[in-house]
Amino acid sequence: MATKETYDLIIIGSGPGGYVAAVRAAQLGLKTVCIEKASRLGGVCLNVGCIPSKALLDSSEYFHLAAEHFADHGIKTGKVAIDLAKMMARKNNVVEELTGNVRKLLEGNRVDIIHGTARLAGGQSVTVVKAGQKKAVSLTAANILLATGSAPITVPGLEFDGEGIVDSTDALAFDAVPKHLGIVGGGYIGLELGSVWLRLGAKVTVIEMLPKIAAGLDGQVGRALERILKKQGFNFMVKTKVVGAKKSGKSIRVTLETGTGQETVSFDKLLVAVGRRPLTQGLGLEEAGVETDPATGQIRVDAANRTNVSGIYAIGDLTPGPMLAHKASAEGITAVECMAGHAGEVNYDAIPSVVYTWPEVAGVGLTEEKVKEMGIPYCVGSFPFSGTGRARCMGEKDGFVKLIAHGKTDRVLGVHIIGPRAADMIAECVLAMEFGASSEDIARTIHGHPTFSEALQEAAMAVRKCSIYAS
Repeated sequence: MATKETYDLIIIGSGPGGYVAAVRAAQLGLKTVCIEKASRLGGVCLNVGCIPSKALLDSSEYFHLAAEHFADHGIKTGKVAIDLAKMMARKNNVVEELTGNVRKLLEGNRVDIIHGTARLAGGQSVTVVKAGQKKAVSLTAANILLATGSAPITVPGLEFDGEGIVDSTDALAFDAVPKHLGIVGGGYIGLELGSVWLRLGAKVTVIEMLPKIAAGLDGQVGRALERILKKQGFNFMVKTKVVGAKKSGKSIRVTLETGTGQETVSFDKLLVAVGRRPLTQGLGLEEAGVETDPATGQIRVDAANRTNVSGIYAIGDLTPGPMLAHKASAEGITAVECMAGHAGEVNYDAIPSVVYTWPEVAGVGLTEEKVKEMGIPYCVGSFPFSGTGRARCMGEKDGFVKLIAHGKTDRVLGVHIIGPRAADMIAECVLAMEFGASSEDIARTIHGHPTFSEALQEAAMAVRKCSIYAS
């Protein structure tokens, strides 16, 4: 490569934001290069996040079904055992296939790929030290897109050692099932990974400073999730702070501060999952003049994902908003379309969120608590999955659909689901909100029978009982 290679667009990072943006840029005729520091494409999501965690969630769910529920269906299995090494090998194979597909996708769209460490060099230049080399090469482009993602937040006194005190990446690759897994943080990452190891035989204790787990969920849904997970075997310690931790042989002794004083609990492994921080270190943001939020470290951008520096854009976990792969992909497309002179936007009011526990939890739009806080007149309709034929056939009766509509216009303000296939059902709700649908629109839409989605239709029908009397 020449030392002054010129492009229309340089993308730093190949995760769901970066590689999706690269493909869209190529479709729009932009000469594009994607720079990735790691040896494989796909970023955190494909390599050590969304994809491997879902692979293990699915494998552990199959084991749980075989061990606990097959007999209910008249299926005799005998004693069910785990081959953890094979389970991990399957997970790794899924990751390799998908990251390989990303490479094929970029190459098929004639996107150049460079493995190396990139840094803003002022103006429209980027310097790259390619993997295995020491000398930097210089690239220039009319536009630069930053898409480097995020990393787990470290907690003082609970520094990751990769053995006893671990992050989410380590928790995806244990070589044995822990006897007792402690999890600091009751968010979706901790709950999902806790579900994996609980199903495989671990005792799981979740330590959360706040009064409840999954604090961002609609309150009614969050309470239902906590109740169901407790029934499955989760131990939750809310309003509890970790004071310190130290190794004691092969155990981690953790000192906790509760409302009644201090206590010490021992764990085989301690997963610290209190959130993620934007990966901006080494990008040269300060030298390039790119503004960040001092409180969060996130890059400030406008509606087109432009930073304050002309020609430099940022997306995904680097910017404000939920740290979700699909949010990064949407922003990547928007940013590239704006670069190319097209209209592009992200509707942040209609970004779905999903927690892949079982039952699954999914939501879009405003929670009931937020609607009340905003003083919006509203109506709620809900329907339990136990009332649907498909859920009863499957033996999955836990959970419900909750639909919130404006009390005067009937426009859908939010939908929150806890139950089987919630992750897939939420797409219909997102589409409804994108089109400004009313609860009546959903209620009058014919849903197949018997399906889980009938619960959504029934919840929409239930809104009418409220709206008739809305002031």
